[in-house]
Amino acid sequence: MLAARSSGGGVGGPGGGHQPPNVHRKQSVASLSGSKAHRSNSQDAKRNSFSGKKVAQQRHKAALIRELETGWYLRMFGLGKEETVAHKTGMPYRNLGKSGLRVSCLGLGTWVTFGGQVTDEVAEQLMTIAYESGVNLFDTAEVYAGGRRSSLVITTKLYWGGKAETERGLSRKHIIEGLKGSLQRMQMEYVDVVFANRPDSNTPMEEIVRAMTYVINQGMAMYWGTSRWTAMEIMEAYSVARQFNLIPPVCEQAEYHLFQREKVEVQLPELYHKIGVGAMTWSPLACGIITGKYENGIPESSRASMKSYQWLKEKIVSEDGRKQQAKLKELNHIAEKLGCTLPQLAVAWCLRNEGVSSVLLGTSNPEQLTENLGAIQVLPKMTSHVVSDIDHILGNRPYSKKDYRS
Repeated sequence: MLAARSSGGGVGGPGGGHQPPNVHRKQSVASLSGSKAHRSNSQDAKRNSFSGKKVAQQRHKAALIRELETGWYLRMFGLGKEETVAHKTGMPYRNLGKSGLRVSCLGLGTWVTFGGQVTDEVAEQLMTIAYESGVNLFDTAEVYAGGRRSSLVITTKLYWGGKAETERGLSRKHIIEGLKGSLQRMQMEYVDVVFANRPDSNTPMEEIVRAMTYVINQGMAMYWGTSRWTAMEIMEAYSVARQFNLIPPVCEQAEYHLFQREKVEVQLPELYHKIGVGAMTWSPLACGIITGKYENGIPESSRASMKSYQWLKEKIVSEDGRKQQAKLKELNHIAEKLGCTLPQLAVAWCLRNEGVSSVLLGTSNPEQLTENLGAIQVLPKMTSHVVSDIDHILGNRPYSKKDYRS
């Protein structure tokens, strides 16, 4: 009632005298609802702030527990911390989404270069360099570098299998037969993660999730993930899994580099916080565009000169392609200041995103791989000031809901 009296219609107001009681009540209710809305907004802000702090505290606590457990384990076997792979190589490891699977933050992708672009001898050499550098994640690897199977994380993808109608897609038949065929070719009993390499509109989501659950329960895979799926499709798979007590996906494979940011920086973080799906990213150098080798045209030995990559050549020589090359020249100045190469800067830029579990590298020779692995040393130099300078040059930073709220 105090709020009503202080308004123009109260005692001493323009109307003089007393307003009817119901007017006072309406004014009081309006004032009360306004104060409630204000308190609600304030509480939401406090809740969001508290939630952010809580997540940071939980991550810090988990890191401390992991450190204590590692120390205890090493002492039990009479080992020192300097004998661990992480310490020897300097390779950071991250959880794959909210699963317990620990993967190296750099992985080796073999989907292009191992498919005929390099010899078996070079392929084995690349696998060995990666493994000895602390890489434990190998995407669709046919061979691996003599390490214990338990120390490796091997993944494979399913969708394209053969020319027949039943040899492609994500039907139960193709998922089971395709994974069995992949295991036979790799001479393995299981893979750690099997990916649905693209969505399949011809197959019901329940059939896909049931088939993925089956191959996991049969010991042919440990986890399953998606690749090139939309956030809505991933949420549908998760909902189906929860509805029928099946196994949901743990990870999405997505393209992510300096010129492709929206999905990984806006859509996937929301999925991570809601349902625990992580991000494994590929093409950090945009099919070689970010290396700078296309600055003066298309070299004969490059990927863009191959017939099957005509689309890449057209992209490079387009107006947008020329603009990208101009931006890369500016980014090269930042790389020089940090004492690294442009590819190392680009890979480190991907890694600075804590929502990314692992960045898959695709290389065709040992020199490229060694250079790209050097991005680990550049990662500590990716300060907020450096990232801000890169964003200023690129001019393509996507805005999330959080940015609009603030």
